[in-house]
Amino acid sequence: MADLKNKLEIIQKAIDDKKGFETVELDVSQKTTIADYFIITSGNSSNQAASIADEIEAKMAKAGYEILNIKEGYKSARWIILDYADIIVHVFHKEERDYYDLERLWKEFEKMSKGEE
Repeated sequence: MADLKNKLEIIQKAIDDKKGFETVELDVSQKTTIADYFIITSGNSSNQAASIADEIEAKMAKAGYEILNIKEGYKSARWIILDYADIIVHVFHKEERDYYDLERLWKEFEKMSKGEE
């Protein structure tokens, strides 16, 4: 658990350093097996989104944490996904964040799961 907390702190610091905004941490550990946390953040431009992703990757690598899979979406920098196994980071361009609205999707999933119990 200390390792997970450390990862969350490093990622949050990297986001703050590059002025990411509307950052949320979603504990999805009881809802899915793909990760324990989703971190969702936004940048005002593709350049800012790429810069946020680069900073996260650099700080995590310095601490000894490597991305498990290739960064997805980096080329267009509209929705970049960084997979650290127990944490998946979503770095959005503001427009894509509004369009996909992952927070709403996970809230809907939570409602469906509670209704099935």
